[in-house]
Amino acid sequence: MSVHKANIKRITTHILQDMKDRGEKISMLTAYDYSMAKIIDVAGIDILLVGDSASNVMAGHETTLPITLDQMIYHASSVIRAVKRAFVVVDIPFGSYQGNSSEALRSAIRIMKESGAHAVKIEGGSEIKESVLRILSAGVPVMGHLGLTPQSIYKFGTYTVRAKEEAEAQKLIEDALLLEECGCFSIVLEKIPAALAKKVSEAVKIPVIGIGAGKHTDGQVLVLHDVLGITKDFNPRFLRRYADLYSIMTEAVQNYISDVKEKSFPNDKESY
Repeated sequence: MSVHKANIKRITTHILQDMKDRGEKISMLTAYDYSMAKIIDVAGIDILLVGDSASNVMAGHETTLPITLDQMIYHASSVIRAVKRAFVVVDIPFGSYQGNSSEALRSAIRIMKESGAHAVKIEGGSEIKESVLRILSAGVPVMGHLGLTPQSIYKFGTYTVRAKEEAEAQKLIEDALLLEECGCFSIVLEKIPAALAKKVSEAVKIPVIGIGAGKHTDGQVLVLHDVLGITKDFNPRFLRRYADLYSIMTEAVQNYISDVKEKSFPNDKESY
């Protein structure tokens, strides 16, 4: 751990901006519960995202759409209780902000008050400008999200790479500049061409975090369960697995079952 990181008691938006300005990459992972969040925080992660991907990895839904605001607040509260250092961002879930800036503000305030989170993340560009401005007006930090926006999956009809065509790429750049102008402290770019992500990262002054957006963004984010190899069926090109916990956990449970069946657990030393 660098001296810079060792001296940081709590990551803030100011520190994240300083990291971009100095060229230090920002690390970001998802978290949904106390135990996992505590491990990742101690490991030194910069940002923890309480993502609406909890709908997939925690609840088994096909998309992120079913998760509710109450459920997001529950997950966020669990994560916040574990964190001492990382900056915690919470997704505003589908149906809690679209088309109504007053509802967006209420949702953001509920997340901040009831979970203790540090910021919210919201998907979209010019179409959600009013909601972003309303949330920011209440003093709530906002992280934007452009490119592949999973809450709009039924609109796109596919999870393939976004903004490959010139018109969509130009709109993405314009949306990024708009989000910066509105006051967002950071933007996530998901599953877009690396060259476009580089252009956006250079065009805006705020930190840009990529997922499937190449190496030229200011930081990277992945879903924790994918990184640790707990999930097995999700294998996108941008994913690098750093462990195979699926196999490790399966073997551990099988060994436990075997010991119970064979009456070798508990032994005398494990009994009172």
